[in-house]
Amino acid sequence: QVQLQESGPGLVKPSQTLSLTCTVSGGSITTNYYYWSWLRQPPGKGLEWIGVIAYSGSTYSSPSLKSRTSISRDTSKNQFTLQLSSVTPEDTAVYYCATFNTALQSYDYWGQGTQVTVSS
Repeated sequence: QVQLQESGPGLVKPSQTLSLTCTVSGGSITTNYYYWSWLRQPPGKGLEWIGVIAYSGSTYSSPSLKSRTSISRDTSKNQFTLQLSSVTPEDTAVYYCATFNTALQSYDYWGQGTQVTVSS
């Protein structure tokens, strides 16, 4: 069973960079067909897709966030990370990491989510 755990600061100041890590156990982030994903849910709003890093290492990001988003991985630690720069209070949300199975076209596993608040 694949398990994902998000970690990172719960409070970030405006204009700073939000940095989150997703640690994966029970499976490898280089496994074929899996895209390792970041999503978020702002308060009172729906789930928003941020971006992914594929099993190959390729990355794809939401057009609306692409200029501020960087997704990377450390295969030796079986982790992948999200960096979102120049944050504003509108970036306040619960952030999730998840696995997207491209063969089944569905999200297989989710982290529990971590609250990130952008405030001075």
